[in-house]
Amino acid sequence: MKRFDGGSLIPGATWHATAETEAEVVRKAVEKLRAEHGETDVRPDMVERIKERIFDVPTKH
Repeated sequence: MKRFDGGSLIPGATWHATAETEAEVVRKAVEKLRAEHGETDVRPDMVERIKERIFDVPTKH
């Protein structure tokens, strides 16, 4: 499982996006940026900054 924490990029943001793949996490994060932060044009450099902050979530057994 992969995760991106909104607060790692946007100070004060408390949301996060999780998914099985990095691509799906990026998609969810971009969706949040558009819906909650009014971003209409998410630039490629913003996508790269999101990717840099994605981390693996330890799986629970």
